[in-house]
Amino acid sequence: MSSTLIHSLWFLLVLFSRGIDTTETPPPLVPDDPPALLEKSVVLKGDSHVENVELLEPIKVKLDCTWTGNKTKLPNITGYWKKDGIEIDNTQVRVQLENERYNLKKVFSINKDNLGDYSCVFVGSQDGAKIDFHLAAPKMSDMRDKPVVSYVGDSVVIDCKSKKPPVYWLWYKVNGTEKELIDTGANSSRHRMHVNAEGYHSKLTVLLVNESDAGIYSCSAVFHIGASEGHVELRVITFIEPLKPFLAILVEVVVLVFLILLCEKRNSRKQNHSGNENQSAQTSKLAQGENGMEESSTIRQRKM
Repeated sequence: MSSTLIHSLWFLLVLFSRGIDTTETPPPLVPDDPPALLEKSVVLKGDSHVENVELLEPIKVKLDCTWTGNKTKLPNITGYWKKDGIEIDNTQVRVQLENERYNLKKVFSINKDNLGDYSCVFVGSQDGAKIDFHLAAPKMSDMRDKPVVSYVGDSVVIDCKSKKPPVYWLWYKVNGTEKELIDTGANSSRHRMHVNAEGYHSKLTVLLVNESDAGIYSCSAVFHIGASEGHVELRVITFIEPLKPFLAILVEVVVLVFLILLCEKRNSRKQNHSGNENQSAQTSKLAQGENGMEESSTIRQRKM
């Protein structure tokens, strides 16, 4: 076999081998599922209403507003939408009266950047009406109104509860207008965080409490749609703090006893002084009486 034929066969073999792809073809990318659609409908019979809507993740929300109208019952009125009190562009429409009601609806794609208050507004000839939808992450529940109190050197537990279990929890120490993230990891020597099995209850334990730990603590329940926060105040006192009222009472008692003794001493002095004056007066009278008697006896002796 000639060298030319061998080279030709080798060239064809290389081309053939390159044309066959023996690697596995990666599966096609599956597009993410579109956000689910949440519908919220409100029938308004007055002139205003507020509807709270709690969201866990980015979602499409269909807001459906129905107004029964006023006495005028115009055949059509103006309707539009607001976001946080500002009219949304290109949402103004004419709303027809159907079955003695006006209806206005719209779909919004909601994520963490556009949470807030959405309002449907109906404008009649004389008056109007609106429905406010407050879109937010689930709020905290059972927050303490009174501060948590701990002694210096003790350990204290601060807790927060969320209406729905978040993705994770974070704790902050509030310093004025700033928040400092608290390290609750395994390497932290003074802070521990425990979350219950259901995930809606978080507890922060502060070990070896000192006076600098006093202040406001913020618990943050972080959801896919955003975060919800609650605040708890921690007061740190020394062991002498509960004794202060008793010490104050004791001081008052001591002062009162001192004043009583002082008054009694002054009264005793006055009484002694009066007694001395009376005794002196009696002595003076006795002396005068004796002198009178001596003078009388002398005069009688002279007469005799």
